[in-house]
Amino acid sequence: MRKWFCFILSLFYLVSIAITPVFAEDLGLQSKSAILMEPTTGTILYEKNSHEKLPPASVTKVMTLLLIYEAEADGKFTWEDKVTVSEHAASMGGSQVFLEPQEQQTARDMTKCIAIASANDAAVSMAEFIGGSEEGFVQKMNEKAAELGMADTHFVNACGLDADGHVTSAHDIAVMSKELITKHPEIFEFTKTWQDSIIHKTRKGETEFGLTNTNKLLKWYPEYATGLKTGSTGKALYCLSGTAEKDGLQLIGVVMAAPDFRVRFQEVIQLFEYGFSQYEIKPGKKQGEIVGKIPVYKGIEDSIDVVVKEEISLLGQKGETLETEQEVLSSLKAPFEAGTKVGEMVYSINGKEVGRCDLVTAKEMKKATVEKMLHNLFQKWCL
Repeated sequence: MRKWFCFILSLFYLVSIAITPVFAEDLGLQSKSAILMEPTTGTILYEKNSHEKLPPASVTKVMTLLLIYEAEADGKFTWEDKVTVSEHAASMGGSQVFLEPQEQQTARDMTKCIAIASANDAAVSMAEFIGGSEEGFVQKMNEKAAELGMADTHFVNACGLDADGHVTSAHDIAVMSKELITKHPEIFEFTKTWQDSIIHKTRKGETEFGLTNTNKLLKWYPEYATGLKTGSTGKALYCLSGTAEKDGLQLIGVVMAAPDFRVRFQEVIQLFEYGFSQYEIKPGKKQGEIVGKIPVYKGIEDSIDVVVKEEISLLGQKGETLETEQEVLSSLKAPFEAGTKVGEMVYSINGKEVGRCDLVTAKEMKKATVEKMLHNLFQKWCL
């Protein structure tokens, strides 16, 4: 009887192990939700309640900045274009640079005010400038969110002031932050700046106005911090989308609804430290590196060097080995141009594919003459 009892107890233990979910390391964060992402691949390294819909406060401006940079890249305006402040934009309150109605600033200075000082008045001014109205711009924000797959997100305004239905998630903030810093890395010019200024030009004359970055990561994590955007309101509490880079590894750390302003910075730093301690960028083969040869049919030479088209970097845990395998054509018929694709280099870690890059011909190959082909045949069969 005792043997049967022990057997049943052991069986129950094994079943309980099989159905118990395995959780990522618990970092003990106080923030209501959080995520850590590597932006070049979009790999999520840590998350806590990352899809919970919450008010984002001024972290909203990540999307505002993304649309600004996209519009400039598409030629919709230039950075030196003048932007006129409307009554509506000047009335925003909250975090602002005290723009006056009818005051004009360049698009560049408006964007600087958004990125450095989190200026609501500048954000709405740029929204009206690009979208025709704040409502028109908000429609573009939601369209972009849908395009990026931000299913937890609905924007109501361009600056992040509390409003019913204005929500996103830590996951979606990481997604739009990824899009901004990978497609428009020039944003770092502003987000790395601690202090700057603008010149107010109004009917009262010209006055200099100082800008101080709201992102204390620049002071608390100075060796590695690169940005990105803070936010705080009564409903949102304290939010932050932070970016940092160390030894070629970029990270995005997001926290939402932190209990106080210090905790949001401390916990994003904690996310970074976790990421940098566990992961690294593993470089692949160098661009132009010769990785083999393949036979050439009807060419002036019998074979051609195969080279790596471009170097790619891959994310892996520290201590893991990056393995390579080539998928290459068995032969190639001349003539062909230099850079002709002949296969792919497949990168894997622990047997799991993590990336690919093209393999191409090192140079062009012309078709051999009849005399050359006869000579090659003679050498092959008679010598």
